[in-house]
Amino acid sequence: MEMALWEQLALGAVALLVIFWFRPGIKAALQKSEQAEKDWPGILLPIAAVILFVIFLTMTL
Repeated sequence: MEMALWEQLALGAVALLVIFWFRPGIKAALQKSEQAEKDWPGILLPIAAVILFVIFLTMTL
């Protein structure tokens, strides 16, 4: 099912409106994330645990 031209234009206008509406919040979040400390072990440890658990499960089958 193909959208009419006016529907595509309306969808594009809504998308631009949403981008401009959320732009200040996105900009602030990006600045805050640059200043935050890097906690790589906090994310890598659970990912490694899940990978090892999946490998363990596949080896026991």
